Amino acid sequence: MIPPYIVLAERIRSELSDIEPLIERAERAVAAIQRNPENQDFFVDSAALNLHDFYSGLERIFQQIATNIDQHLPDSRDWHRELLEQMHLAISTLRPAVISESTLSSLDEFMRFRHVVRNVYTFTLDVKQIHRLVEMARPAFQSAQADLLNFALFLDEVGK
Repeated sequence: MIPPYIVLAERIRSELSDIEPLIERAERAVAAIQRNPENQDFFVDSAALNLHDFYSGLERIFQQIATNIDQHLPDSRDWHRELLEQMHLAISTLRPAVISESTLSSLDEFMRFRHVVRNVYTFTLDVKQIHRLVEMARPAFQSAQADLLNFALFLDEVGK
């Protein structure tokens, strides 16, 4: 039995359940823009923050996998991109790929948006981009969730 693998599998499941409501909150914020256009800025801020948190939550899972399984957390200037790409790699003697090509592709834009949210004033956010990202968020989450739950099952098997 490898207890750290079992613990990591449960952390993945727990983090995913914490991330899921963020998608609904972002969707509700965008829907509120239609009902209250005079308060669009508040709702755009809310949607942006929830999209940021959505990706940041997934990135925390990826960091735990990189640290606990891969024994390598990227530390370059582009470590966010390298970490996402690392999760797509199958490491033959260690683990299968954590995320599929389609998940990698769908999460790339959220990774870049997380950087935008952290580095610009909210009043400069593009409302159309927020709408588009909110529309993309649920399918991206469902893809990442399926991949990560499969990886958690792998950890359960290896951990036994």
